[in-house]
Amino acid sequence: MKVLVINAGSSSVKYHLYQMPHAEVLASGYVERIGEQTSELSHSSGGQTCTRPAEVRNVARAMELIFETLVDEQVGVLRQVSEIDAVGHRVVHGGEEFTGSVIIDEKVIASIEKFADLAPLHNPPNLDGILAAQCHLPDAKQVACFDTAFHATIPEVAYMYALPYELYQKYGIRRYGFHGISHRYVARRAAALMGRGKYDINAITCHLGNGCSVTAVKNGRSIDTSMGLTPLEGVPMGTRSGDLDPAILFYLADKGYDVNQMKDLCNKHSGLLGISGVSNDVRNLEELAEKDHTRARLAIDVFCYRIKKYIGAYAVVMDNVDAIVFTGGIGEHAVLLRERICNTVAQIGVRLDHAANRAAVATEAEISTADSEVKVFVIPTNEQAAIANDTYELANRRERGPASCGACAGRRPELVEGSHRVS
Repeated sequence: MKVLVINAGSSSVKYHLYQMPHAEVLASGYVERIGEQTSELSHSSGGQTCTRPAEVRNVARAMELIFETLVDEQVGVLRQVSEIDAVGHRVVHGGEEFTGSVIIDEKVIASIEKFADLAPLHNPPNLDGILAAQCHLPDAKQVACFDTAFHATIPEVAYMYALPYELYQKYGIRRYGFHGISHRYVARRAAALMGRGKYDINAITCHLGNGCSVTAVKNGRSIDTSMGLTPLEGVPMGTRSGDLDPAILFYLADKGYDVNQMKDLCNKHSGLLGISGVSNDVRNLEELAEKDHTRARLAIDVFCYRIKKYIGAYAVVMDNVDAIVFTGGIGEHAVLLRERICNTVAQIGVRLDHAANRAAVATEAEISTADSEVKVFVIPTNEQAAIANDTYELANRRERGPASCGACAGRRPELVEGSHRVS
């Protein structure tokens, strides 16, 4: 079975084509800078990579370009797109309605649209990718894999905000959490590396990239996570503020800031960029910190401090911790940052192997000493493989039936009950 994995965003669409069930990557690539004059496609297959400039106005055109490339006589790997049996889509927000991946039907599409208010930068392009795939592949199963789904096991005591309860009832205001596909993947890998079952591990998983989140995984299930109603809460990120006193926004409103300005401030001009004033890239900040750039050093200090606070808090919540996992672009590459964090959580039983840590750059490795009570791992995340596996599993649960194109025929995709839907 051939499974195409799509991660559609507002400015880029990433894709991986797998031969399942062995998860062999036949092709991969991305279309970036959508809506700009410098849009281009990068495509890899058979050990070769090519890039092509193209005018890409929107996600629909990006998807069309991807399908054209997959069947291209020179670089393609398919004779026709109908060889693709199923498509797995990353969807950021699924609210409370999904505890796992699900076959896409009319109700699923309606839910993705409904939760666009909570993820306005993510769910709309995610849905555009789904509708485009339905148009090009009307007979393929379409599967939605939600970033929020892994966190559906968070208990009420951890997901409720101390606001009037009616706001939860009326608007669904609560902690949802994100990066769930990544947290689930690395927690399962850590369990496997320790020779344990997937529900026989207590781990603190740190997904650190331009977006960052820390999750407490108890008995293999998420019980708390740093991101909240939206991906803005939690540790400071590349350009996102993370946790802050909400009264700051009231104060800024009194100073003349409107809602859109405050959204822009918190999402695009804060975090590492906001503190340092120069960059949202940890690599740049580390170089500048070595040259005594005061604010670059401060940005790194704040970043590490907040991560350590979450690790400490989750260690207390879970009673005992078997493993800490670093993943994401920063977690997989930032050797010095991992060292700083681990050296200051020694009280929970962490002993870092400094040589192993230095050697673990974008590779799967244990970086704790043999006598460390808490194991520490670097595990490169592989969200696309997790999506491919979920898609393969769901697509094989029943025989394929006729499907309609959601975009071209009144949004009536194949009605297949998703076994993981809550509602």
